[in-house]
Amino acid sequence: MFNRETYSTRRQQIRQKIGNGIVLILGNTDSPMNYTDNTFHFRQDSTFLYLFGLDFQNLAAVIDVDSGEEIIFGDDVSIDDIIWMGPQIPLKEKAEKVGVARTEPMKNLHPMIEKAISSGRKIHFLSPYRAEGKLQLQELLGISVSKLKDYSSIELIKALVDLRSVKEIQEIEEIRKACAVGYQMHVTAMKMAKAGVLEQTIAGTIEGIALSGGGMTSFPIILSQNGETLHNHDHSQTLQNGRLLLVDAGAEVRSHYASDFTRTIPVGGKFTSKQREIYEIVLAANNRGRELTKPGETYLSVHLAVAEVIASGLKALGLMKGDVKEAVKNGAHALFMPHGLGHMLGLDVHDMENLGENHVGYDNEIHRIDQFGTAYLRLGRRLKPGFVITNEPGIYFIPALIEKWKAEKINAGFINFDRLESYLDFGGIRLEDDILVTETGCEIIGNRIPVTPDEVEEVMR
Repeated sequence: MFNRETYSTRRQQIRQKIGNGIVLILGNTDSPMNYTDNTFHFRQDSTFLYLFGLDFQNLAAVIDVDSGEEIIFGDDVSIDDIIWMGPQIPLKEKAEKVGVARTEPMKNLHPMIEKAISSGRKIHFLSPYRAEGKLQLQELLGISVSKLKDYSSIELIKALVDLRSVKEIQEIEEIRKACAVGYQMHVTAMKMAKAGVLEQTIAGTIEGIALSGGGMTSFPIILSQNGETLHNHDHSQTLQNGRLLLVDAGAEVRSHYASDFTRTIPVGGKFTSKQREIYEIVLAANNRGRELTKPGETYLSVHLAVAEVIASGLKALGLMKGDVKEAVKNGAHALFMPHGLGHMLGLDVHDMENLGENHVGYDNEIHRIDQFGTAYLRLGRRLKPGFVITNEPGIYFIPALIEKWKAEKINAGFINFDRLESYLDFGGIRLEDDILVTETGCEIIGNRIPVTPDEVEEVMR
């Protein structure tokens, strides 16, 4: 939790951007795993954390844009709760720490919203991503679950994206903490990647490092020798010499700010010449992306420039052919990198994605390109100082995709399909760093996780 001025200022900025009406923000509740009292680990809603800072269950908050009044709704615990949870600080005291003077029991929220609706006041709310929130909003607003997204406030979404996109100094410091934990996770994975070790053993070990850092993983760990599957959460294999292990993992620290890194490592500690060739192309693409990342540039243009590095490298190996710029223009590179270069990072590992990916990553100036591969770019808009983003190019050999393109002669003028036969069991390589956009360029946040082939092999030794 930051100081009360931080939260008061953020809410004041929201009022100024919204103009009129009532802002309704719901906190999260517990979600049962298999019965009511056995719940998943609680994670507070990030918008609620950003504006109100309180990190516990069953809260809601209202900002009256016209009067400036702010109210947190929630109930103090009973003696039965205290028996199980221990003594608790009263809600009023907690609210005062984030600059909110008025608290109300949760039962008073519905009458207040009902009165506002009957008075013709606009209710600004966000479309929930959890079933509990959808049902709560349906009851409060009288809008069916299926229609909530249609009535959510574009003004509130745009105001939040505008504020949260540029990170405060104290937010950047929290992300640095998350990156430090992420560094330890990945270096540990490198040291463990020996033949005969279970993928699950490594995944469990590095998840434990995230937990010991005071928080948890920022997303379910991706760790697999089948790195050609972009989000592979299966950890059932035993490591084998000669294979590549892709590890995409990050930490979320106590404040809930996140890190997100990917490294690809050779099981047994030594890249083959074939693996090193592809790895060097991905590393060159990663470094080029960082060089081009600066205020005023669009991340769409950086993505496309990185795609040219990948296409050029693959052409040098005889896997692609023809004019590199034309190949990228036609989307031929997406056979090998069918995803975007990166995304926003902050309180969410894909920051603010619940607000709508197009609202976060694009705007009236930069629109998403509707082309396979580039269409999956989550962030395309013009960069500003204070943005925290990921830089994560990759090259993957996906047998089913290669087979489809070959059979349908997709981009056949740019792909040497016959040469790809010997790469069908290769897997995939992705290299991801977390980047802060500065006034003059950008910087990697924290110590860079070993990334050159020689650095990786040295750590593994």
